[in-house]
Amino acid sequence: MPKFAYAAIDAQGAPIEGVTKASTIGAARSILVEQNLFPTKIEERRGMLDFELTQEKVKKKVLMHFTRQLAVFVKACIPLTDALVTIGDETEDVALRRCLGDMIDDLRNGGLLSVSAANHPEAFPEYYVGILQAAELTGRLDESLESLAGYLEREIDTRSKVVSALSYPLIVMVMAFGTVLLLAGYVLPQFKPLFEELGAELPAPTRLMLFISRFFTDLWFITAAFFMVLVGIFVFLKKTEKGKGIKDRMVLKLPIVSGIVDYAILERFCRILGAMVKAGVPLPEGLKTTTESTSNRVYKERLEVARAAMLEGKGFSQPLIDTELFPGAAKQMFKVGEETGTLDEQLEVASIYFDRELEARIKKFTTMFEPIMIVFVGVIVGFVAVALVSAMYGVLNGTKGSV
Repeated sequence: MPKFAYAAIDAQGAPIEGVTKASTIGAARSILVEQNLFPTKIEERRGMLDFELTQEKVKKKVLMHFTRQLAVFVKACIPLTDALVTIGDETEDVALRRCLGDMIDDLRNGGLLSVSAANHPEAFPEYYVGILQAAELTGRLDESLESLAGYLEREIDTRSKVVSALSYPLIVMVMAFGTVLLLAGYVLPQFKPLFEELGAELPAPTRLMLFISRFFTDLWFITAAFFMVLVGIFVFLKKTEKGKGIKDRMVLKLPIVSGIVDYAILERFCRILGAMVKAGVPLPEGLKTTTESTSNRVYKERLEVARAAMLEGKGFSQPLIDTELFPGAAKQMFKVGEETGTLDEQLEVASIYFDRELEARIKKFTTMFEPIMIVFVGVIVGFVAVALVSAMYGVLNGTKGSV
């Protein structure tokens, strides 16, 4: 059970400190009140393992639920400190609870919500903090929080769609490879001594499968080296800056997949920038934050060039058009938004447009790829079956001929 260090005031008004065990911060507070102690500060006492675990980022879904809850409390005119205490007591997410504990202390010391959130990048993205800052200046915190919750929900939904679409072919290919690995590396070698003993002439498919099986038996070190190279390439593409740049460029050149990735990035760009503009964040600052939150380096480089052009006084729409990242429909929306002063609305419309196009592309991808994968797996399994069955026929014919 978690331990909580507390500072409290007893019935005589004397300060007291100590440690108590409880399941949550709220439960710890209840225990102290039952002991006629009035807690002024409660925080979870954690060991090294707990500390490492809570450095993980707060999940988007957890942040979305928190934002929606906070919006309800703010709209009901409940003080921020009380709202955060209530949410912190109820949440089961350890990382978020710890962040909220720190934020409550900051607010009690006269700090701002946005400044306190900025101290916890593991929970609050930069664009989230930017919207909070603007909302505090305009007095529209409840509206901004509701919008943020909606945008986070859409981001979770979009990410889920993209991951599901791209994971399916990968899973099928892994299963196909696993089937070949099992048959060529284990099943077929069991028959090899029999084939050699009978001296039967084996058909070409069987000879090919036996040749492949050698890479899992006699030449296993070549296979091991091959897998080590693959792991090295994966680590290079995932962990190094140069590798990440290469990976981002490769993804944007893959047929069909590139279209899904493109529209997912553009949808997120328009959604975040639209939210920041609507909240009152200055356009250059909003574009800077949105660009930095873009994961693909190709997009990030071009958007940084566009931002530099905007700062030089070249407007909003034309620099984005010059990046050649946006389709014609979006270009027109940006122009209309800039000319009519409805940029936040046009960015929202553009994000909805990209979201619908993304759904259509994902549907097209899965509809086309599913039968291709079925045929692919069928060919592999069929080839292995033919190799085994034709070998058996060859052995039987050879045996009959010798008799």
